Amino acid sequence: MKERNVSIQDVAKVLSGGRRKVIVDEKEKKVTVVLGTLDLNALQSFRKKALNTRVKGVPNIERVSVIKKEGEWIIQTSGSNLPKVLRVSGVDPTRTTTNNIYEIAMTLGIEAARTALVKEIVNTLNEQGLEVDIRHILLVADLMTSKGVLQQIGRHGVAGSKPSVLARAAFEITVPTIAEAAVKGEVERLRGVTENVIVGSTIPVGTGMVELYIKSSEEE
Repeated sequence: MKERNVSIQDVAKVLSGGRRKVIVDEKEKKVTVVLGTLDLNALQSFRKKALNTRVKGVPNIERVSVIKKEGEWIIQTSGSNLPKVLRVSGVDPTRTTTNNIYEIAMTLGIEAARTALVKEIVNTLNEQGLEVDIRHILLVADLMTSKGVLQQIGRHGVAGSKPSVLARAAFEITVPTIAEAAVKGEVERLRGVTENVIVGSTIPVGTGMVELYIKSSEEE
């Protein structure tokens, strides 16, 4: 408690509440909680709750370490809670970040989430020694945030929201996707690349977007 700057009064304040009576003995350094007439199960339940009660600190942050990076000391945490950390006195909000993209979207907005998404993808690829043109990464980040909320690429996000039945079926769970589309009476209009490749039709991009007619000399 001394290392974490927690007083016995802080403990008593957290444990007090409702009809509980809390007695603090400063001399003996003891906190007594009087619950009244409760059965054994209720006492065991309170004991478990009391042992798991947070006295001080930011929820979801389990460990804090101070490291030196690029010539300056920074605080690195295990776990994150961006909204509460930004309220801590002395924290610079312009230099505080997290790799939890959902937290950034909820706290700072979708544009900040997009920027963080690009940064995390670039860092991950660089760690693996992979070089990908930044425009591909920007396109993926734009697609994941285009609707104002963060979407995953998988079937529960971008791929699953495609209007094309065959495009959705080509990604994952082929048979259930086609069966569900059949039950709903969906129509495949073959307007995209994936679905035309599947059926062997001309892809509607580039020269596949136009039709050329040649007038022979005999017809003239």
